[in-house]
Amino acid sequence: MSSRQIIRVVDLETTGSAPPAHGVCEIGWQDVALGEDGRWALEGEGGSILVNPGRPIPPITQAVHHILEEQVADAPWWHDIARQVLDPWPRRLALAAHRADFEQQFCTPPLTHGADWICTWKCALRLWPDSPSFSNQVLRYWRKPEGLVHERGLPVHRAFPDAYVTAHHLRDMLGEASLAQLLEWSRLPGLLPRVRSGPDRGKDWREIDEDVVEGFTYDRDPDVRYTAEQELARRHGGGAVGRQTVQGALL
Repeated sequence: MSSRQIIRVVDLETTGSAPPAHGVCEIGWQDVALGEDGRWALEGEGGSILVNPGRPIPPITQAVHHILEEQVADAPWWHDIARQVLDPWPRRLALAAHRADFEQQFCTPPLTHGADWICTWKCALRLWPDSPSFSNQVLRYWRKPEGLVHERGLPVHRAFPDAYVTAHHLRDMLGEASLAQLLEWSRLPGLLPRVRSGPDRGKDWREIDEDVVEGFTYDRDPDVRYTAEQELARRHGGGAVGRQTVQGALL
């Protein structure tokens, strides 16, 4: 086993959107390690484990990941296998996932010993704002990460292939920003490069009228509220940090 420091990327397939009503059907993982040359790279083969969710898998969810109830009927329970995958050990720096807020609902602090999380979705918003979308798969085909073996990233919406693709995004992010910066961005709401809804949908926030931006500060979505607040702060020269690239130029 390598002694290099790692970040473990995880992905879950579940029966639905949130516990306790829903449970985990599968967990997959892929490590990203810091090499002696100071560069990050994928480490090891990764893996996945099917999990008995303890409840039926709704057809609408099966249509996403295609995990059958008979495949998980004799699988281990979540709390019997979660810690062996999630527990930090001395060389693990953090856990990571694409839209990590979802994984964190199931991978709770008692299971992770309070590990820090990187959300590659939130970091992609900051680092690659020109992407046409920020899903794991759109980023995959838009950026074409070096070394990503197409077949290992399939099928989509299965735990290991998705973790494998996310690990390539994380590796590239760590080449553009520090670990501390990725962790900081991940603790904040998402900073959206473009307006998500309404008549100005798709526009850069700089392009819309200030009263419209102010209206978004009352939105139910915390990412929209946060982004609108940051845009107003940028316009008024406030102390809050505006949307910026890694080089520090305001977008």
